[in-house]
Amino acid sequence: MIRRRISSGSSFEENIGYSRAIVQDNWVFVSGTTGFDYNTMTIADDIVTQTDQCLKNIIAALAQADATLEDVVRVNYVVPDASEFSACWPVLRAYFGEIRPAAMMIAAGLADPRMKIEIEVTAIKQASR
Repeated sequence: MIRRRISSGSSFEENIGYSRAIVQDNWVFVSGTTGFDYNTMTIADDIVTQTDQCLKNIIAALAQADATLEDVVRVNYVVPDASEFSACWPVLRAYFGEIRPAAMMIAAGLADPRMKIEIEVTAIKQASR
């Protein structure tokens, strides 16, 4: 199968030189995704709202790859302030509670000081799709 690129339309993809996601065979690799609303290129001030928007952005990328959150097997979280991560847990549980992918959280700086969280996922599309 030929590698397929998925784009969100974000100017960051063109300016930096990456894809929102890559599809290779049944694998889907979604790039680190922030809480920007790509329609308005705005971002909320709080980590909880950003987390919800991150996951909406990831769902949109997965849909373009004919995948869903249920296909996610790995998730990586990056937060600048580790003490804020627990505020995200209810949102993460709402999206991933039944899926329970392997996960890791890293505390590190992000490209823009407005960003409170970045989420990256890896998915394997089920054979039935």
